[in-house]
Amino acid sequence: MNDDILQTRPDLEVTRVRHALKFRLLEVKRVQPLTPNFVSITLTGDALEDFESASFDDHVKVFFPEPGALKPTVPVAGPDGPVFDPAKPRPVARDFTPRRFDRDARELDIEFALHEAGPATAWAAQAAPGQFLGIGGPRGSFVIPAHFDWHLFIGDETALPAIARRLEELPAGTRAATLIEVADASARIEFDTRADLYAEWRYRDDAVHPDGGALLLALREIYLPDGEGYIWAAGEATLMRAVRQLLCVERGIDKRRIRASAYWKRGAQAVHETLEG
Repeated sequence: MNDDILQTRPDLEVTRVRHALKFRLLEVKRVQPLTPNFVSITLTGDALEDFESASFDDHVKVFFPEPGALKPTVPVAGPDGPVFDPAKPRPVARDFTPRRFDRDARELDIEFALHEAGPATAWAAQAAPGQFLGIGGPRGSFVIPAHFDWHLFIGDETALPAIARRLEELPAGTRAATLIEVADASARIEFDTRADLYAEWRYRDDAVHPDGGALLLALREIYLPDGEGYIWAAGEATLMRAVRQLLCVERGIDKRRIRASAYWKRGAQAVHETLEG
């Protein structure tokens, strides 16, 4: 997509929206397993009255309680970012997608992929109503217009909340496709969407291909329509770098039409970054 396109199609301009940094202590209201390795947790509290999430691509910082504690230590917003109580241990924090928000009901859904051992997975596996989490942000939103001629979403389990939210939000008749790699068929979910959706699934338990191999092979072959499209991808860092490289070099996609993010990295903790360059 170039500047000339934006002159004729200003509805395709991607924008960034900033939000005031706020931290909230929220109570678990519901815990709902979605698949054997995926759980939705509904948080509630009056602090959600002014919560803002303008894009499916948003992320919030989730603060977890210390082992054995009911509530986490939640920072306060300072002039240069979060300020933690120096007398208390800094809480473990991870980034998650705001899956669903209902202002009237004061409810926020966060979905957890139980894909590897770690503090977030350990907490989510035992979560119950009456427990508490801290939430920070989102600090901003990367708003991708829905008016592109087509949309392609690529990812793994960690990208499912964002992809599902976006598919729910797209207008009827929008041309959309998904290419998603999960552990096995039990990890599949059904998307609720009015879009004209073509969905492809790949599985890591496929002995023919190593992790990511089946997804990259499918990406080389997937049909990309004519017109102005946008591609969003998120998941494991190494695989998402390979996805972005393949799209730019082999499929000839303008990098300005790709939003690729690392939601996690094999062998590392607390990774969340936008992949550029």
